[in-house]
Amino acid sequence: MDLKQIHDLIKVVNKSNIGEISIEDKDGKVTIKQKEDKITVSSAPVYAAAPATVAAPSAAPVASAPASAPAVADNLITIKSPMIGTFYRRAAPDKPLMAEEGTEVSEGKVVCIIEAMKLFNEIESEVKGTIVKVLVEDASPVEYDQPLFLVQPA
Repeated sequence: MDLKQIHDLIKVVNKSNIGEISIEDKDGKVTIKQKEDKITVSSAPVYAAAPATVAAPSAAPVASAPASAPAVADNLITIKSPMIGTFYRRAAPDKPLMAEEGTEVSEGKVVCIIEAMKLFNEIESEVKGTIVKVLVEDASPVEYDQPLFLVQPA
């Protein structure tokens, strides 16, 4: 199961009354649980060779605690990290910034890239508006559900 499919499953669980869903295939097992409007993703490999991968996703609920730390005005919308990885503001070192303060964004516009397990995932804006603040330094590690940008909706 690839990361896009997992993100789609998270969205389905968020929009439904499903409390928990588990899917297992030849690559591994994914369990998504919904608790108090939050999604927890835990993943365990089918084989027992890499127990370290089991510990990493379990840190996701802890990572959601800092999400409430920044004081955000009521009218601003936060774009959050959908995964753990390394945050990049450019597609390549010689390319311009994808989004900076004052940049107009629309739904589906790529605002950053998060590298996770050697895969570069384009993170798209889910809201139309103007970026008011970039909350993460370029090439910094990010956690699941960590705020990345504050957007003033249009």
